[in-house]
Amino acid sequence: MIKTILSHDFRHTAINQLWRLISGPTILILIPLYLSSEAQGYWFTFISLAALAVFADLGFTTIILQFSAHEFAYLHFDDNEKLVGDPENLNRLSSLFHFALQWGVKASIVAFPVIFLVGYFILDQKQTNCSWLAPWSIYGIASMIIFVNNIVLSFIEGCNSVGNIQKIRFFISVINSMLIAFGLFFGFQLFALACALFVSSCMGIIIIFKKYGTMLKQLYNIKIEDRYNWKSSILPLIGKYAISWMSGYFIFSIFTPLAFHYYGAEEAGKIGLSIALWTAIFSIANIWMTIIIPKINVLIARGDYITLNPIFYKHLKLSVVTFIVGIMTVFLLYFLLDGRFEIVKRFVSPLSLFLLAICWLLQIIVNSIASYMRAHKEEPLVIPSLISGIYIALTTWILAVSLSSEYFFLGFLSSYIWGAPWVWIIFRKYQGRKFGSQ
Repeated sequence: MIKTILSHDFRHTAINQLWRLISGPTILILIPLYLSSEAQGYWFTFISLAALAVFADLGFTTIILQFSAHEFAYLHFDDNEKLVGDPENLNRLSSLFHFALQWGVKASIVAFPVIFLVGYFILDQKQTNCSWLAPWSIYGIASMIIFVNNIVLSFIEGCNSVGNIQKIRFFISVINSMLIAFGLFFGFQLFALACALFVSSCMGIIIIFKKYGTMLKQLYNIKIEDRYNWKSSILPLIGKYAISWMSGYFIFSIFTPLAFHYYGAEEAGKIGLSIALWTAIFSIANIWMTIIIPKINVLIARGDYITLNPIFYKHLKLSVVTFIVGIMTVFLLYFLLDGRFEIVKRFVSPLSLFLLAICWLLQIIVNSIASYMRAHKEEPLVIPSLISGIYIALTTWILAVSLSSEYFFLGFLSSYIWGAPWVWIIFRKYQGRKFGSQ
């Protein structure tokens, strides 16, 4: 464990997540301090609507990381940050980079205008004094830039560059968080969110090319003698991943827009803030899995399951324990601050907060299992994801129409009661087949 903690990848991933540990709660505190309850609702509805980008991604960023990791298994960086190694793999990696870049640009041009219009339709339904149209427009453009950036970062991360990519994500996150904080402090309201994202996304482009410009230019300029048909390998996977990724939107991001529509901006703000809290803690706990994803891909490419499985289970346990500590910390602070600070009233009730905590705890396990199986370039969780997405969307809609917001997350929780055991059974059978075939 000490060796893991001291590793380059872990250090930079930890720094990135620790920054989120500091910046996330800080922003969560600043939002209710400098925004009205109504503006808080628009803030988190912006974020949830932008998550519709999942319909452009369809799992492509994860797939491209896996494919670049498999090709990089026989390559390495020299002292000048250039790729060297097997010429065939270098040629294939270059071809993959061209494919990824073209996919990202085309998908963003098609998807994000649609996302903007969907957001406009939802946000325009409410009478409000909040100025939201211009911030929403800026936020949409920034989200499109980030979408392309994430594809490039995922590609590079697969090239055994977890630590460096986490460092880049850290710098981008610092810029974004600082600008949000300054924007809120100086009264820019929703423009604080939108402009911070736009500036940080543009800075992301600069940082990426400063660090990996040599590699990216090398891959872009390689004369590919035998261009590999990546569509034949990637599109079938996207077809499988797409269901899981689209289902993911209905599982994780549908709550705030639904709450905005049925309960109003103020209640949507409480729900969005509470979800953001557990998402931040989830990201911190998931650090243990994040740092080993490229290693998982490499070990699978080599067929080394004897090394892989103990590493996977150790990091899964560490993730679960970390999240449980996070749950205890949140509720300790909640009850200590309740009645003393108004900020506590900007969250959902303790019952709803606890229901969300259990859901995200189980998601730690489900997410780790999914990462393990997807590293095989397969998607065995298509059916569970599809059924869960439909189930959560329908039950949450029924609850929103019929009951108060206190019961808003019952559908979400019940989906894990039957869904998590199902996923675990699929995983154990899948693991048995893979390990038994060695």
